[in-house]
Amino acid sequence: AMKRPAAAREPQSSKPGKALKYLGSPLLDPPKDTEAESVFKVENMIREARRQLQKPEGPIPSVCVLDPDGDVVKELRRRGDAVQNAHWPCYHSELWQSKIGEHLVGFVPFIVGAPYAVLVADELFACGCELVVHLTSAGEIVPHPQGPSAGQSFFVMVDRALRDEGASVHWQPPSMWSEARDEIFERLPPAAFEGLKKKVHRGSSWTTDAPFRETQAAIDRAKKLGILCVEMESAALMAFAKATGNAIVSFAQVTNSMAVQEGDFEKGDGGGSHDAIELIHATAAAW
Repeated sequence: AMKRPAAAREPQSSKPGKALKYLGSPLLDPPKDTEAESVFKVENMIREARRQLQKPEGPIPSVCVLDPDGDVVKELRRRGDAVQNAHWPCYHSELWQSKIGEHLVGFVPFIVGAPYAVLVADELFACGCELVVHLTSAGEIVPHPQGPSAGQSFFVMVDRALRDEGASVHWQPPSMWSEARDEIFERLPPAAFEGLKKKVHRGSSWTTDAPFRETQAAIDRAKKLGILCVEMESAALMAFAKATGNAIVSFAQVTNSMAVQEGDFEKGDGGGSHDAIELIHATAAAW
């Protein structure tokens, strides 16, 4: 196996005769001013994208789904039930829309990782979206009696997420957890998900930037914290939502035990899209 090189520390001073001092990660030193106005604004990027991509002004759905694995969009397109939104002014992604029950819902596929998820969510709200539904796959941490270790998958409605990523510190001061806004649970109570084929359990998640660095020590620490699952976006999305007052709900479909055995990552029919569409329908109807 290839040996990973030790991380080098960059000198902080090049002045002759002065001792070099390592000040730490630029994520934390100096601290971010989360109240300061950004020079680069999402509205300005949208303006330029509309011009360059020739995207006319127009509406997008009020409820939009971040679909990191792309399974829901794939299934809706297979059925002939999804069309591209002609007004979506994003350089990096596509916005599809489909009627889910009585609701027109938008879907942005393949939004993987915290920085990309926040960038797209910011663009969605700037274009008129009112609720972003983050629907991601996750690995099991604390075994659940109805989880992957028992041959089943389920959804975690994430109420807080361990901030083991870099994007959230640009929106909220450093802390251990990002927490969902209270409005999410007031408008989406447990009764909203009664009767769904796949169960919805409220709980905490671990958001990581490095899925292939989920070491045993990190997993054991997450278990001690009572964390149900690990994924790649929730902490940053929650920090962004808290800072901006926007509405984001994170659902993690717990599908795997990190592939330590063969036959993992099974979501169900259509890559789990049937269960996901049922969940999205219940969410849009309750909202």
